[in-house]
Amino acid sequence: MKPVNYFAHETAVIDEGCEIGEGTKIWHFSHLMTGCVVGRNCSIGQNVVISPEVVLGNGVKIQNNVSVYTGVTCEDDVFLGPGCVFTNVINPRSAVSRRHAFLSTTVCKGASIGANATVICGHVIGEYAMIGAGAVVTKDVPAYALVLGNPARRTGWVSIYGHRLDFDEKDVAVCPESKEEYFLKDGAVFKR
Repeated sequence: MKPVNYFAHETAVIDEGCEIGEGTKIWHFSHLMTGCVVGRNCSIGQNVVISPEVVLGNGVKIQNNVSVYTGVTCEDDVFLGPGCVFTNVINPRSAVSRRHAFLSTTVCKGASIGANATVICGHVIGEYAMIGAGAVVTKDVPAYALVLGNPARRTGWVSIYGHRLDFDEKDVAVCPESKEEYFLKDGAVFKR
């Protein structure tokens, strides 16, 4: 039997067949379902459900009361705020089984999803994007984009450190914390 190198609170439910990385912490009343994959050094808050076939990279932080449904992949260092919501079917009906119709959602490296935001299935949240609290994501979100509202619209750009980027006349911005440079080209942001 493989040694357990993660922490799970005594009230957590971990089904057979979960893959959980070293250093991960799973808190009160959370449920990890058969076939999910959780990377190293993740933090899974209270009352979180991780459904079958969900993949979480390393360093993912999930706050309380989040359900991550089949079809969702979160890459390394993703942050999911309290009560954020994922869907996996576009047109759910109680009396109609649509398990064959699950659409995938990918949250790319370093992206953050704010409290009570909703991500409609079938979209990609780009690297280091920031979804504001309560936003409703109905389309793909570019890397480094800051999106707010319902439906979510891009209102700016953010650095890897999560600071708003102010581009100069040469389309260059500097993160006030890291001092790293970013440039804007053809409606997309890139780090130098």
